[in-house]
Amino acid sequence: MNIIHEYFRKEFDGLIILVQLNPETFEGVELTITEKGVVEKRTLQFDEDIYEDLDGDEFTSSSPLEFNLHLKGVSG
Repeated sequence: MNIIHEYFRKEFDGLIILVQLNPETFEGVELTITEKGVVEKRTLQFDEDIYEDLDGDEFTSSSPLEFNLHLKGVSG
């Protein structure tokens, strides 16, 4: 089975937060990127309310390319 992840992004207080979400299982990965480019990774299990939570926290749709560049440590 092929999974097409969804990606979300938010910036605040000098941080960038990127979220990768599996829309079938609600499993996800959250990356927090500091102003100095340090990336912190967390694996999370969301629930069916995740879309409302992301909208309420003002996340916007994002690019899988941006997420994966940060994940692999090749972003500038």
